[in-house]
Amino acid sequence: MPRGNANYDVCVIGAGLVGLAVAWAIARERPGASILIVDKENGVAQHQSGHNSGVVHSGLYYKPGSLKAQLCVEGREAMYQLCETTGIAHERSGKLVIATKARELEALRELEQRGRSNGLSGIERVDRDGIREYEPHAAGLEAIHVPDSGVADFPAVAAHLARLLVDDHHADVLYGTQVTGLRHLTDGVEVETSQGSHMARLLVNCAGLHSDRVAVMAGLEPRVRIVPFRGEYYKMTDEASQLVRGLIYPVPDPRYPFLGVHFTRRIDDMVEVGPNAILAIGREHYRGASPDWGELGSLMRYGGFWRLARKNWISGVREMVYSRSKGLYARLARRLLPALDHADIVPGGAGVRAQAVDRRGNLVDDFVIQQAGNSIHVLNAPSPGATASLAIGRHIATRIEGGATFD
Repeated sequence: MPRGNANYDVCVIGAGLVGLAVAWAIARERPGASILIVDKENGVAQHQSGHNSGVVHSGLYYKPGSLKAQLCVEGREAMYQLCETTGIAHERSGKLVIATKARELEALRELEQRGRSNGLSGIERVDRDGIREYEPHAAGLEAIHVPDSGVADFPAVAAHLARLLVDDHHADVLYGTQVTGLRHLTDGVEVETSQGSHMARLLVNCAGLHSDRVAVMAGLEPRVRIVPFRGEYYKMTDEASQLVRGLIYPVPDPRYPFLGVHFTRRIDDMVEVGPNAILAIGREHYRGASPDWGELGSLMRYGGFWRLARKNWISGVREMVYSRSKGLYARLARRLLPALDHADIVPGGAGVRAQAVDRRGNLVDDFVIQQAGNSIHVLNAPSPGATASLAIGRHIATRIEGGATFD
């Protein structure tokens, strides 16, 4: 592990799934390339990649033709294949998306059409009886069953990629290392860190929750700003978890990139309920973590945040109320699983989603990748970022090799 000055072909900032997948794809595309991976944490997948339910998304929700739709579908199959060949725990368990109100039926039909347009196979529309065939304790008017959805052990995938990079491709990985400055030079980028400075011909920013800050450090004016949203989970008791076989989702509100409170039987057989989505007071404001008031103050100075708040304050208040009341949270979840009692759920984990917001106050739905000289910045890759990570890596590596740009 280098601790002084060193030169590399590529430096990747971020050891989450996206950063590791980008580094691995570049290593395969450019055999013999020298690669450095830098992360301020002491291991892989310490943030979004390790604070989610492990759902492998099918590609059902995303606008046909969008980068997110393309890379989710490609990444889903790549993820299943990697898990299959390496023995990493995974299951293609299938998902039910249930309409519980008549006004949701049209949106359900649109979702079905989107899924078919995105190349999903085996999608099936089912009625009340069909819902009970897949999930005996679930209820609703109609649903679509999506067999391509599933779950996987994402932290194990990240650890596997890190081992491949070090053992097979001789990459250097610096954990516990803060990037403190970036300077564009004629032949590359100087990366200043808490462990010394390094030169790289190419920099790839996959810093997730801090990606926009790193972009600014590199001299880029990002088109978006990261606004952190905390997703809080409950988990079902062992006895109550028998009410859920696989994945049960509501019809999402098309105005937001969040999927609503849902049920997930994880790869470890624990059933999670959630998450909700509330504004996080800091980019790493997990349950039990101290608020970052300085970050909140910085956010308040961003005009896009205030435009977002004006348009969505009612739903924001509602999410905060549900966050404070387990009874109300359970009532919301009972729309899909009527037998659920508030005593059947206990507090679980929490994750912070790096959600890009543009200057007009819009929640950016698609993946966002910007380039500035010899640096490439992944500025928006929330869910299904983990599912799509291997495809995101391949997308970036092949465009680099082909000389294409990202703007």
